Amino acid sequence: MLKIFINKKANILLMILMVLAVLSLIGCGKAEDKTKKIKDLDFTVLADEVIPAELKTLIEDKKGQEFKLTYQDSGFLYICIGYGKMDTGGYSIKVEELYETMNAIYVSTLLIGPEPGSIDLTKKNSPSYPLVVIKIKELGKSVVFA
Repeated sequence: MLKIFINKKANILLMILMVLAVLSLIGCGKAEDKTKKIKDLDFTVLADEVIPAELKTLIEDKKGQEFKLTYQDSGFLYICIGYGKMDTGGYSIKVEELYETMNAIYVSTLLIGPEPGSIDLTKKNSPSYPLVVIKIKELGKSVVFA
């Protein structure tokens, strides 16, 4: 009689462990990837003369060093990336990616140097401050600089 009682306890314990194992596997099902791209974002790269005055002041204070900042105004988000002081001009910046995920906006840019031989030797010691200001609609999400 004692042997049957122990077997029933062991069976119940085994059943409980199996139910817990199944439940834990269900919990480990495909979780939503919050960093997965939802969509590419439409954007505008702003010329210097259309950058809001307050943002221009912030950029001017930071342009000597590399910087990344965001600025919100009138329903728009401005994403600013500066590459610091360069010895010459001729640099350009390519926006490689700008997309939305469930919880953030991801941005990636590339600094492209001047073509060899394209630098005006009379301006060789004229520094430049390559930067890009990207304007998008405000989405209420943080920006991740990749």
